[in-house]
Amino acid sequence: IQAGDMVIVERRNTYKAGQIVIAAIDGEYTMKYLRGTPGKYYLEPANAKFKPIYPKEALMIEAVVTAVVRK
Repeated sequence: IQAGDMVIVERRNTYKAGQIVIAAIDGEYTMKYLRGTPGKYYLEPANAKFKPIYPKEALMIEAVVTAVVRK
């Protein structure tokens, strides 16, 4: 996903590791890869220069990215 791209997301009750998700983690929203296992999920940035994000308090998956539109 690059600057200027539009992402299409779908609110879902189900999701799985490996998907790109919109998540609220410790009160802030972000879009990252979902990694781990149920109960031990964490978020991984696509950019290897950044470290994975582990929730300190709460991780809520709000939506799953289903498509990317690039102009």
